[in-house]
Amino acid sequence: MTRFFILMICLCWSCQDVSVPKPKAFLSLDYPKANYQNIEPQLPFTFDKNKLSTVETISKNKKKLGLNLNYPSLNATVYLTYNTLNSNLKNYISEAQSITQKHAKMAREVSERAFKNEQTNVYGKLFDLKGPVASQIQFFVSDKKKHFLSGALYFKARPNYDSLFPAVDYIKNDVVRFMESLRWKN
Repeated sequence: MTRFFILMICLCWSCQDVSVPKPKAFLSLDYPKANYQNIEPQLPFTFDKNKLSTVETISKNKKKLGLNLNYPSLNATVYLTYNTLNSNLKNYISEAQSITQKHAKMAREVSERAFKNEQTNVYGKLFDLKGPVASQIQFFVSDKKKHFLSGALYFKARPNYDSLFPAVDYIKNDVVRFMESLRWKN
């Protein structure tokens, strides 16, 4: 009887799940190598875009206001808004920075990168926001005379930065390429 009792205790004890800690790991996502093509939208600029994205023209009252670069496979959109300057460059820059500052309140870190290409007359800034923010990338470019273009990256998902980081990093490279390849038409 004692053997039976000991055997039953051993069986009950051996059937319990053993907790094993999981190793630390990061989500591994593979994105296709970026393949760029130059496009000429019906706006006063041209640029290179990743073939992974689609272009949607935004207009109001038959006036073209900007573009959306949609990334359907990443559930993301880069919103581009174009404005003609009428000696109000400071106002547009202030507005773009104000929008960035609203997102920066939730960010853990904000890095700013100036962009300057005197040959193509393109000047601007790229803001990279890390943390649980609605828009992780904000930027603007201008020729300081006639053109002003601002942009922002948004995901159609909850802003969990750790999960979104690979996609943010992938699209950030496209935004840098956009800024480097931008050419004003007139």
